[in-house]
Amino acid sequence: MRQQYHIRQVGSDTHVWDVNRLLRVHADLPTEQLALAEIAELQQAYWYADSHPTTLELIVHMRLVEAADLAYPILIDAEGGLMDGMHRIVKAVLAGHSHIAAQRLPHTPAPDYINVDVDSLPYDDDDLI
Repeated sequence: MRQQYHIRQVGSDTHVWDVNRLLRVHADLPTEQLALAEIAELQQAYWYADSHPTTLELIVHMRLVEAADLAYPILIDAEGGLMDGMHRIVKAVLAGHSHIAAQRLPHTPAPDYINVDVDSLPYDDDDLI
C-alpha cells in the first residue's frame, strides 16, 4: 500500500496521522456497513479545500479511484470523521452502492505530527502520472 496520511485542521494547528500505522495498529477492528449518505466529507471540499486542482492532479485522483479496492474497509474516527478511504467512497458512489465497509476507531488517537510541512512528508507516488 502506498504511504498515506490523514491531514486535518484543528483550530490553527495541522494534525497529521500516518494512515498505514493506524491500519496496522487497528487491523482487528470489526467491520460494519456504513451508509454512504452518512459520510459528511462527500458534501465538503475534501482534497482541494484551499486550492484549485490542476488537470493532472485530477487525473491522479481518477487513477486512484479506478485502482481502489472496495474489499478494504474505510477508516472512521471515533467522532465519525473519515480518516482513510475517500477514493473507495468515490468508487462506491460511482458504482451505485448505498453502503460501504467501514471500521470505526474506538477513540481517535493523537496525531503522529502537528504543524509539519505536509509537503515534506514522504510519499512514493511519482508513478501515478
